[in-house]
Amino acid sequence: MTELGRVITAKLPDELVSQMDEVAERIDRSKSWIVREAVSQWLADEQRRYELTLEGLKEVNEGRMIDHEDLKVWASEVKREARTKSVA
Repeated sequence: MTELGRVITAKLPDELVSQMDEVAERIDRSKSWIVREAVSQWLADEQRRYELTLEGLKEVNEGRMIDHEDLKVWASEVKREARTKSVA
């Protein structure tokens, strides 16, 4: 069966290629399969980061944010409570 798609070229460090060779042999997959999986996962993660960034910017634009000083006070209280619990 012929796979549809385009071939791309990327220069990778020798150590990375060696690791990929070892994993490909261990899991009985091709290096192309590993690269496709890695790129697919990275793109999904990047899309999620982008969506979270847009969501955060929307919340800021709507005024839904925490004042920096309030956050510092809250963080100090959390640290103090954690220290109190660890001593008890």
